[in-house]
Amino acid sequence: MTSDPSSNGRVPGGTGAGASPSAASGAVPGATPPAHSAHVSPPPRALPGGGETRRHTLIAIVLDKPGVLNRVSSLMRARNFNIDSLAVSRTDQPDVSRMTITLHGDDVAVEQAAKQLYRLIDVLKVQDVTAEATIGQELALVKIRATESTRGEVLKLVELSKGRVLDVADESVVAEVTGPESDIDTFVGLVRSYGIKELVRTGAVVMSRGSSSIEEAVKR
Repeated sequence: MTSDPSSNGRVPGGTGAGASPSAASGAVPGATPPAHSAHVSPPPRALPGGGETRRHTLIAIVLDKPGVLNRVSSLMRARNFNIDSLAVSRTDQPDVSRMTITLHGDDVAVEQAAKQLYRLIDVLKVQDVTAEATIGQELALVKIRATESTRGEVLKLVELSKGRVLDVADESVVAEVTGPESDIDTFVGLVRSYGIKELVRTGAVVMSRGSSSIEEAVKR
């Protein structure tokens, strides 16, 4: 077979020394090379304190020993949380107590705080029930200023709010009101115009609806 003199000994489309770069790479002349896919950065990681602040409710099951409450409150103070309320009570187990903590913070910061709470000595379990269906109740004792002319109105407000009158004096009435926090706020707002001499609130105590139990999980 004779070679074409014009080919100068090259095989058409070959990859020899004299082959053009486009022929060597197999690229089609005049075609636009494919664009390289750009590096996509992962989404920024949420930082504690950088998200939207909302109210959270934490339940902590702890051993009933001296210093536990101080360690819990100190941890929250160190993480710059402002605790709205902290209710501590006994449980069905004689040496175990239950804390209900309500505070404001973003989800990431509260999640990290809950994990650190669980690492504390004498803390058995911590659960954030903010997103769960719960029952929340609070008790308030309110000493309301009441004169002879306004006492009847004050007593009527206590009755309408399903409260109880615990003490009646010449210039005051002591009422007990229980219910969700919003009901307590409403009652306090109604009697504030008469004058509040003293006010004490227990803070919310919360329990999840349904058959699940944080205390039974600890018992097992």
